[in-house]
Amino acid sequence: MEFQWYPGHMAKAKKAMQEDIKLIDVIIELVDSRIPYSSKNPDIDSLANGKSRVMVMNKYDLADSSVTDEWVKYYEDKGYFVARTNSKDRTGVKAINNIIQKACHEKIERDRRRGILNRPVRALVAGIPNVGKSTFINSFTGRACTKTGNKPGVTKGKQWIRLNKNVELLDTPGILWPKFEDQDSGMRLAFIGSIKDELYNIYELSILLIKFLLEDYPGAISSCYKTEIPAGSSEADVLGIIAKCRGCIKSGAEPDLDKAGKCLVDDFRAGRLGRITLEKPIQL
Repeated sequence: MEFQWYPGHMAKAKKAMQEDIKLIDVIIELVDSRIPYSSKNPDIDSLANGKSRVMVMNKYDLADSSVTDEWVKYYEDKGYFVARTNSKDRTGVKAINNIIQKACHEKIERDRRRGILNRPVRALVAGIPNVGKSTFINSFTGRACTKTGNKPGVTKGKQWIRLNKNVELLDTPGILWPKFEDQDSGMRLAFIGSIKDELYNIYELSILLIKFLLEDYPGAISSCYKTEIPAGSSEADVLGIIAKCRGCIKSGAEPDLDKAGKCLVDDFRAGRLGRITLEKPIQL
């Protein structure tokens, strides 16, 4: 199964971002803490043009905390200022303002020496679809400034948002890169919902997710569905067990594996399978 999704509005958004970056002082890039590498758009690195960089590891409440610690160190070692946030309940969001000031310390001092005082830092907020940018901005500002949703491609157009006297934010539509060189990254993006569900086979995706869970988080499925997984069970066997637990049964008492697969993927995305990270720095 091949994972690709690059609608026309993303190509247009990338061109717009090339122009927007000339206007800003710092790039705030959101990644999903469950896939901090695969959810990081490499195009943003090429567009950054020496700007200060803040990495916001969003949805950290859904990720394995010990692996998140490894990713924080990985990105700090690369020169990023790193924050962990859960935008939905605003955990960690208040600290972002101070992190922006640290990231732009040289720019602020340069302005001060020129006699320019209280000029707000201009920040561009970037990230792939469905990583939580709009929810982050609304949490950061304390008001509903952007349209939010749990489907990729919700944020439209470009808008400047005055946060306070110190910071102005530029929101941008989510951008994926034109071709995934690594199909494992595409798979992980599909797991978290950054690629539209209609573009791949949900049964095949759920089988891949089960394979990962059995290898890396073997107790997650048993714990979530309150059932035992017999030793030696295949991924398809496990999906059949999930179908019974979730009542996904077709006429003739046959398990509805497509429906069960969707339940499994939804349960993962909602955190009902526990705190899970799909990749580690050691794999790079």
